[in-house]
Amino acid sequence: MTVLASPSRGASLWQRWRFHLSALVLIAPIVFGPAWFHQNAFFDGKKGLGQREIGEIAVGPWSVRLAEFKLSEPDAEGRAGHAKEFALALCPACVDQVKAAYLRVGKPRNIRTAGALFSGTPYRQTAEMRVPERTTADDELWLTLEGWDGTLHQATIPIRTASPVMAAWLEKRGRS
Repeated sequence: MTVLASPSRGASLWQRWRFHLSALVLIAPIVFGPAWFHQNAFFDGKKGLGQREIGEIAVGPWSVRLAEFKLSEPDAEGRAGHAKEFALALCPACVDQVKAAYLRVGKPRNIRTAGALFSGTPYRQTAEMRVPERTTADDELWLTLEGWDGTLHQATIPIRTASPVMAAWLEKRGRS
């Protein structure tokens, strides 16, 4: 006749908690799934250009739609300073005519200082624009479009219009 020894306390505890851990593995996707799908649709462009559409902007003979990618203050990038991300969509008629789009704070001196280059498909491009230390909430963003024929067209957008969150952050930073 064989006598079975009772399991040790540690083994018994493990067997008891295995059930709870397996339930957690099943519940976690249910809890975090909707947020993941929302974020994924946002990055795929299925929920628009960004979290806040600025609107249609005429730049020379072309027009673009511009949006704040995220409704947040500029991100700290360490020694590089702060950066803010914007999204842009070219008009369907000007897709074949526009070579590049740039965005920066303040008027660029030439094409080499035009600012952050937008990249992506013509219907949804993003750029991470640097925010210089001396920037104030009353400054303007300069949007520059370069055509395949070498022409440059520019438009200005007040920071308060482009990003009220960034304008408030600049005012708060200026008082500090």
